[in-house]
Amino acid sequence: MNRQPFETPPQWWPPKLSPFMIRVWRSLRRYQQIRQHRLLDIDVRGAEHLQAALAAGQGVVITPNHSSHADSYVLYHAAEVLACPLYFMTAWQVFGMSSRLESLVMQHHGCFSVDREGTDMRAFKQAVEIVQQRPHPLVIFPEGEVYHLNERITPFREGAAAIAMTAARKAERPITVVPCAIHYKYQTDPTPELLQVMRRLEEQISWRVRTDLSLHDRIYRFADGMIALKEVEYLGRSRSGPLAERVADLSDIILQRLAERHGVEEPEGLIIPERVKNLRRQVISRLDELDKTDSAREPLVHDMDDLFLVVQMFSYPGNYVSERPSIERIAETIDKFEEDFLNAPSAGIRGTRNAVVTFGDPLPVPVTRDRATGAELTRQLEVRVQRLMDETLAATPVEISGQCPVASGQ
Repeated sequence: MNRQPFETPPQWWPPKLSPFMIRVWRSLRRYQQIRQHRLLDIDVRGAEHLQAALAAGQGVVITPNHSSHADSYVLYHAAEVLACPLYFMTAWQVFGMSSRLESLVMQHHGCFSVDREGTDMRAFKQAVEIVQQRPHPLVIFPEGEVYHLNERITPFREGAAAIAMTAARKAERPITVVPCAIHYKYQTDPTPELLQVMRRLEEQISWRVRTDLSLHDRIYRFADGMIALKEVEYLGRSRSGPLAERVADLSDIILQRLAERHGVEEPEGLIIPERVKNLRRQVISRLDELDKTDSAREPLVHDMDDLFLVVQMFSYPGNYVSERPSIERIAETIDKFEEDFLNAPSAGIRGTRNAVVTFGDPLPVPVTRDRATGAELTRQLEVRVQRLMDETLAATPVEISGQCPVASGQ
């Protein structure tokens, strides 16, 4: 996972969508797509669904999965195919970690900032106004983070549904939400480079480099070793059992401790990203009350580190590689290892890739204030995006590296 600053945003960045500047920046966009993300071809499917909604004069929210930092490039390629610019709700940290020129380029592409950990009414009102009145769609990534899970949708947050339903209550036109799935596939085999990263990971923790084992087995050995280290750090001893259960248990223990420490009552049924969001909000508010040199900040900074660890663990479903040992899943897992254990600012892309972006049937947004309806709309969107992804995978052969035989029971 990428380490980002979590604090009160220094400012708000509004959208400055400019079709003219989008054309001006096209060559730069294409260059970065190929050079930085090694993304060659993009196949746009289901464009007729989005075109029909726009032709009918509807306000449109697009809800893609968010597995890669290349997602915005994929969507803007689709926008070019559709001859329709897009707005993007973008984490403020993306602006905060960019230069002024980079921020301006993003604003020209319709990006505006949102504080995901706070109650950002300015961003919320901007999003509602776009959906109600403007001719171009708004893109919201309901997963909220880049989890490097190209083939599995993580639980959607309810923000996209809340924005769409708020817009629908006072809009003079119908509002629809269009599910969208983005899938990446390697065109050149990244295995040789992945093996080099795996070697560095094993050497990092003073392990013998196990070239006699498959890459699949080395991934799971390393993951087991890392969770054992964290169990010793937080629990005083390592535990046994399935990897996924140990990750879930440790995450829950850390979150419970933090909730008790900060007096946060956690409603039942909250997904881990929402629990983390609520606790981060509390810690950030306390940090804001303290001077930068106050020694009382140190334990709060440690709490923020603990919350980041929980998000890191959440991004590792225990059976992701063994369930479908494609080179994409193997590469994504090692990419995350590189970020999490080798402290890479962003994982390298090991081979050239193609992408498929698929738009599904629009979902009409009901005019209601019922929170249960918002939760149901969120559930339907999550299911539909996963279905679009599954349909893409069904038509995609699984390519397994010679270093990665299918293994069972892991």
